Amino acid sequence: MIITHPESVTVFSVEDLVMSCEASGNPLPIFRWTKDGEEFDPGSDPELKVSERPGSFAFYTLSNSMDNLKQYQAKYVCYASNELGTAVSNEATLTTDEKKVNVKSEEGNSIVLKCNPPQSSMEPIIHWMDWSEYITFPSFLPLHPSRLFNKSDGNLYFAHLTTEDNRNDYTCNVQYLATRTILAKEPITLTVNPSNSVLRNRRPHMMKPTGSHSTYHALRGQTVELECIVQGLPTPQVSWLKKDGEKSESRAIEEMFNRRLRISNISESDGGEYQCIAENSQGKASHTYTVAVEAAPYWIKEPPSQLYAPGETVRLDCLADGIPSPTISWTINGIPLSATDKDSRRSLTASGSLILKDVNFGDTAIYQCQASNKHGTILINTNVYVIELPPQILTEDGNTYTVPEGKKALLECETFGSPKPKLVSSLCVCLLSPDRTVILSPPQDLKVQRGNTTIFTCLALVDPKLGSPQIQWRKNDKKIFDSHSNEKYTVDGPELKITNVEADDEAVYTCQVITKLDMAEASGTLTIWDSPDPPVLLQITDPKHRAVTLSWTPGDDHNSPVLEYVVEFEDQGSKERGWEELKRVMGNKERASLPLWPYMSYRFRVIAINYVGKSDPSRPSEIHNTPAEAPDNNPKDVRSVSEDPDTLVITWEEMDKRNFNGPDFKYRVFWRRVVGSGPNWHTNYTTTSPFTVNDIGNFSAFEIKVQAVNGKGDGPEPDPGIGYSGENVPLEAPTNVGVELMNSTTIKVNWRPVDKETVRGHLLGYKVLILTVVVETGPSEEKKVISDLRPYSHYALAVAVFNSKGEGPRSETMPFKTDEGVPGPPMSLMLDSPSETEMTLHWTPPGHPNGVLIGYLLQYQQSDDDSPMQVETIDDPTVIHLTLKGLDHYSHYRFFVRGRTAAGDGEPIMREGATTLDGGTKTIYSPSFATQGWFIGVVSAIVLLLLILLILCFIKRSKGGKYSVKDKEEGPMDSEARPMKDETFGEYSDLEEKRTASLPSLGEESKLCSEDNLDFNGSSAITTELNMDESLVSQFSRPSEGPEALHGLPDNSLLNPTNGMSNSVTILD
Repeated sequence: MIITHPESVTVFSVEDLVMSCEASGNPLPIFRWTKDGEEFDPGSDPELKVSERPGSFAFYTLSNSMDNLKQYQAKYVCYASNELGTAVSNEATLTTDEKKVNVKSEEGNSIVLKCNPPQSSMEPIIHWMDWSEYITFPSFLPLHPSRLFNKSDGNLYFAHLTTEDNRNDYTCNVQYLATRTILAKEPITLTVNPSNSVLRNRRPHMMKPTGSHSTYHALRGQTVELECIVQGLPTPQVSWLKKDGEKSESRAIEEMFNRRLRISNISESDGGEYQCIAENSQGKASHTYTVAVEAAPYWIKEPPSQLYAPGETVRLDCLADGIPSPTISWTINGIPLSATDKDSRRSLTASGSLILKDVNFGDTAIYQCQASNKHGTILINTNVYVIELPPQILTEDGNTYTVPEGKKALLECETFGSPKPKLVSSLCVCLLSPDRTVILSPPQDLKVQRGNTTIFTCLALVDPKLGSPQIQWRKNDKKIFDSHSNEKYTVDGPELKITNVEADDEAVYTCQVITKLDMAEASGTLTIWDSPDPPVLLQITDPKHRAVTLSWTPGDDHNSPVLEYVVEFEDQGSKERGWEELKRVMGNKERASLPLWPYMSYRFRVIAINYVGKSDPSRPSEIHNTPAEAPDNNPKDVRSVSEDPDTLVITWEEMDKRNFNGPDFKYRVFWRRVVGSGPNWHTNYTTTSPFTVNDIGNFSAFEIKVQAVNGKGDGPEPDPGIGYSGENVPLEAPTNVGVELMNSTTIKVNWRPVDKETVRGHLLGYKVLILTVVVETGPSEEKKVISDLRPYSHYALAVAVFNSKGEGPRSETMPFKTDEGVPGPPMSLMLDSPSETEMTLHWTPPGHPNGVLIGYLLQYQQSDDDSPMQVETIDDPTVIHLTLKGLDHYSHYRFFVRGRTAAGDGEPIMREGATTLDGGTKTIYSPSFATQGWFIGVVSAIVLLLLILLILCFIKRSKGGKYSVKDKEEGPMDSEARPMKDETFGEYSDLEEKRTASLPSLGEESKLCSEDNLDFNGSSAITTELNMDESLVSQFSRPSEGPEALHGLPDNSLLNPTNGMSNSVTILD
């Protein structure tokens, strides 16, 4: 069996040529060698010396010259044999070193100092050194972004030289750990000559690797280093990304100022495209590596060495894998199976297993299984020993086993013998069976946002006979311990608390409940989710007419799929507007076709959105400029807003700057008269709205339009609209104004329309003016119905036309008088019962007779609704009291009094009263102003003031003063204020009755109504004067018809109604 295999070596000196091999066996093995597949005897070569000891063999050179060693460059294999078989060693390669050359350059340039380490199967460690510093990375920091060491070729790269790089002792040292050898290359002298032509700003440029793409083949398990050495000024910043997936966070590490991406223990999942991007203020450069991961052969299943009895069938399973798939071959004692005598008992399966049937003692040997592909060969030795031995039982009797309920009980019975003994009897054992441990509440799968705290819970049921369990938590099968320093992990009974969750905490967490006999475990997965990382590598492609395609590479979605991407743009010519949304696309898209405006300078960025939130914006894209074009459209809402006479003001909605489409943008304004100007347009240019044309005439119709124009051409031909110059007030009044009386309160006014030319503007309508009321009509109306006038009243009206500038002159005043109507209710009604069967009624005439009173109508009935209504007609309008006789004593009555004109009976006033045994009256008043709250309040205030004055008078009189109240006693008293006797309902005192009887009639002349207050002598009506408006005549009552009603009034006045008409009317269309 080979114990020490010969090792591959690179020979730098004669002392380095040593090949040795060690093996064990009984009897002791004999050694032989092959060189490049041919038999090789080191002892027969005079340049070599052999050292042989039991179980070992070595040879080395006796030469003192390196030139003589080149003949020994080859591949060597050691064979160790005895009577039981032959063992084969691994293949070892021997190489020799060669001399290399030096390189120089000057300031401002990018240069490379080459190391050229010797080719060797061993990986060298390279150091660049000088007398003052030890240049390497990352252990030492004399390196900086402009001077970097490339590990793949050992060269030292300078992105741009400075005078500080002057040295005469740059030395590349190559170390081989396996041979404990350090090879120092010849020192390089670097002279940097100062130059005034050094470029201060340069775009990034790849020094190594060259080109835009390269392919890297790696073997599984190796460490791969991808490097991007760049030049540029300012020194470029370098970043890495995996274009078709995610880099491993634990095994892919960026080193050497991000110039190197180091992937350790590489696997098939690490294959793909990796891109390094170098950027500075002048631009960017990139290089893409395609990493193809392959594998040298490795064992999946190895055949064990074993004892076999004669006659058994032996199956040696030898399974290996690799990329590409390896080829399996077998040798017996180092001799290929194909070179041995054919034996029907031996066969190979498709998977590479060797089957030996009916073995005998002659099949005892060392069998070698070898797996090979282009990346190497592996070999395993398996001992097949055919022998007969008697059976033996190695396990002792009487063992006791404790097994939880439901678990398998494994009873050991170890035997030895050849052939393999068969069990024919059992051992005596004792079994104890407690309940097995069960996890009742296993850890759940959790999804947690970065930075939060989460808790896994694990509850188990444990048999008390098993004692207190131990709870052990594992993260990806590695034990977790309480972290007292930062409190990252805290175990509290069945709970595992994880604080400040980060990306490294994403794993499978397993809870193990451990007793002295069994263990139960359950797992839950912790997944970190967060808002996505911003997209990267924005690229603008496929430019078309007013469109480009923007593509990007998604960032990490942090376990929450991206729902949509928002593409934003920034107009470099209007940065004050900031970033604006341009388009949204679904989260499964990585490109978008973007519509663009002409004559704009764009930068784009992309934001990713998932369920957690928005990413930061991506880095902006490169600037994309669109060419200028003529305007696509014209301004909207072109119209005239002329206000002043003799001007035409044209306005429009100004266009957004982005619709200018090019430089030197302006508006071309067109106008011409609708009538009389011919086909020619007047034009002018302006940059803003509105545009004013002066000296154009009052209210003339014009065709107007506005066209967008820029330095590249004109917008589309606009459609004209109609506008008007400024308006002026109308010149003429309506004529043929007439009034038609429809009833006592309604009239119809009609007139002839004015000539539209005299309106000097848009005809808005007509105004009918009555009193202070102005009634407006539509522009096409020639009549208007007006209601709610006061009957039997004199009015005057006028009509005027109006436009937006105001109303024109009024028509001649048209006086008219409304017809008689029924009168309003009498102003008051008082009741007095002089005896138990009589009732005297006193009333005052209606305040609004609405015509000539011709008498009154009196109606009364007992308060019982079933009693008949009695009627008394009074034909004398001067009568204002009446005594009814023959009434029932002590009965309640309702009394109604109405005024009468030629138009009919008017509205009634109603009172309720009762006859009494002693001649008094109970009066119930219907609502009137005398019973309103405000009136009662005023009377109460007056009574209070009188009471105070009386108290003051009594005080003064008690002091000897004199005060006369005779006039007060003789004055009339309001019947409503008359006190009532306590003992009789509705009766008044005798004093009050006398005073009531002595009151003068309201129809007779008295001192209260002098002749100066009357317009007509001998009138029995009350005249009321009410001032309404300085331009109108005051209201006054009319006792009779006749033209004298207008006596003393101006001819051009509008007349108020003579019956105290209210200052409002109702318009009926």
